[in-house]
Amino acid sequence: MNAYLLAASEGSAKFVDLEIHPWEWGALLAFIAFLLVFDLLVVHRKPHAIGLKEAAIESAIWISIGVAFTAVIYLIGRTSGVDADGNTVNAGASAAGEYISGFLIEKSLSIDNVFVWAVIFSYFAVPDKYQFRTLFWGIFGALVLRAVFIFAGLSLIEAFAFTLVIFGLVLLYTAQKIAFHGETEVNPDKSLVLRAFRRVIPSTESYDGQHLFTKENGKRVATPLFAVLVMVETTDVVFAVDSVPAILAVSQESFIVFSSNAFAILGLRALYFLLNGAQDKLRYLNYGLGAILAFVGVKMILTFTGEQLDFPTEDFHIPTTVSLGVILFVLVVTIVTSLRADRRDRAGRSNGPSSGDPESDSTADGEPHEEGRTSSGVGADQAGSARTRE
Repeated sequence: MNAYLLAASEGSAKFVDLEIHPWEWGALLAFIAFLLVFDLLVVHRKPHAIGLKEAAIESAIWISIGVAFTAVIYLIGRTSGVDADGNTVNAGASAAGEYISGFLIEKSLSIDNVFVWAVIFSYFAVPDKYQFRTLFWGIFGALVLRAVFIFAGLSLIEAFAFTLVIFGLVLLYTAQKIAFHGETEVNPDKSLVLRAFRRVIPSTESYDGQHLFTKENGKRVATPLFAVLVMVETTDVVFAVDSVPAILAVSQESFIVFSSNAFAILGLRALYFLLNGAQDKLRYLNYGLGAILAFVGVKMILTFTGEQLDFPTEDFHIPTTVSLGVILFVLVVTIVTSLRADRRDRAGRSNGPSSGDPESDSTADGEPHEEGRTSSGVGADQAGSARTRE
C-alpha cells in the first residue's frame, strides 16, 4: 500500500526536469513585475472606459508575450534539462511543449473568470473607468494565490503519488459539472465571504474614484471597490482548485507551471473587456472546457496507474505533443461551432417577423432596450448567471 502512496522516482522522468538557477527565477519575477507596473503607470495611468478596439489590441499584445515566452523556455530547456540520472540533456522542445500546453489550458479555463467578473461588476454597478484598476489588484492577488497552489500541489505530488488520482477525480467531477450544469447563478448577496466582509470591515456604499478605502465622517472605511476585489479574489480561489491541477497534468516543473500560469493570467484584464457580454456567442464553451478538464483528469489518473499498476501499460504516458494537439483541437472546434451557431441564429432572427415580436424591440445595433444596463451586459440591480465551478 505504501508503494501506491509514496511518489515513484521515475514518475518525474515522464515530464521535463529543469535545473533553474535563482537568478532565472529572479529575472522571471522582475519581468512580470515590470509588465504589471508599466501597464498600470504608463498604459492605464489615467482611468478611462476601455473600448473594444483597445481591448483587442491589448489582448493581442498579452497573448503574444505569453506565446513568445515559449522561446525562452525552449532556450532554458536546451541547456538546463536534467534526466533521471542527473545528467544534463537537451530538453528544449519538450519544455516548450509543456509550457505552451499549460498556457493554453489556463487561458481557456480563465474565460470562465471573465464572465463571473462581469456579473460581479454589474452587481456592484462599478463604473467602467474604475474596473481596470480593480482587476489590476485582482490579478496581482491571483498571481500570489496561484503560486501558493502550484508549489503546494507539486509538493503533494512529490510526496504522495496518489495525489495524482485525487487531482484527476477532482478534474473529472468539475468537467461534468461544467459541461452539463454550465449555467449557475452567481449572486454576491449569497456569498458567505461578502457577508463576513460587511460585518467585519466598516464600509460605505459610495465610490471615491478608484480608491479602495476612503474617509467618511472622520473614519476610514472601505469603498465598494474593495468589496469587489474581495469577491474577485474569492472566485479565483475557486477556479484555482481545478485550473492548477489541470496544468500539473501536462508539466510538473515548477518554473514552467508558474510561468505558463502567470502569463495566461496577466492578459485576463484585457480579455475581460474584449469578451464582456460575449457569453451567449460562446454557447458551447462549457462543453469544450469540460472536455479539456476530462482529458487532463484521465491523463493524471492513467499516469498514476501506469507507474504503480502497470495499467494500461508499464510506464504509460501521454506525450506532451498529443496533449497539446487535443487541447488545440477542442478549443478550435468549440469556438468554430459556437460562432456558426450564433451566426445561424442571427440569420434566423433577421428572416423572422420584424414587427409584433417582443424580441424585435431593439436598438439599431441589435441590443435590446433595457433600463439600468451597464457595460457588463447585465442589469446593475440584479444578479446574473455565469459559468462557475462550484
